[in-house]
Amino acid sequence: MFRFLHDAHRFHAMMHGHRHGGGGHGDHGDHRERGGRGPKMFDAGAMRYVVLQLISEKPRHGYEIIKELEQRAGGAYTPSPGAIYPLLALLLDMGHVSAAADGNKKLHTITPEGEAFLAENRQFVDAIMARMNEPDGGRDDLRTVMHQLKHVVISKAHDGSSHPARLERIREILRAAAVSIDALE
Repeated sequence: MFRFLHDAHRFHAMMHGHRHGGGGHGDHGDHRERGGRGPKMFDAGAMRYVVLQLISEKPRHGYEIIKELEQRAGGAYTPSPGAIYPLLALLLDMGHVSAAADGNKKLHTITPEGEAFLAENRQFVDAIMARMNEPDGGRDDLRTVMHQLKHVVISKAHDGSSHPARLERIREILRAAAVSIDALE
C-alpha cells in the first residue's frame, strides 16, 4: 500500500510538472534541464515503469530503449545512458527483467514477475505512456520547443551533406526568428 501511495504522489507531481524531491536512488542523470540532453520528461520512478513497458512490448537492448524514448518524444527528450543502464540493472535485480548476452550487448526480456508488476500498476503505466505519447510530451512550455528547435538545427547542420549554402540558410532562418521574437510586444 505504501508503494502505491508513494507512486501515486510521484505521478501527481509528474503530471503537474513538479519534480519529486528527495534525490533518492535512481535520480542520477537529472542534469538535462540545465543544458544536457533536453527537458526531463518524468522522474526516475516513472522511468522504471516506462522502460519496463517498452521491454514488455518486445525484448530490447539499452541503446534501443534510449532511441525508442527519443523517437516517442519526437526528439524533444533523450534519456542519458547513465539513467537507463543503472535502471536496467535495478529491474534485473528486482527480477522484473532477465538479460541474455546478444553479442557484446544484453537483450532484456520481461519476466512473469515484471508482467505482474505492470498489471498491478496498469492505470499508472497507461497514464505515463499516454503523457509521453502526446505530441509535446504533455508539456507545451518554451523549454521543450527550444530543445526541439536545437535538435532540428543540429541534425540539419551536421547530417553529412551540409553545404555552405544550407548552413547560411539555417543562419538566416534563425536570425529572422530572433528578429521576429524581439519585435513582439
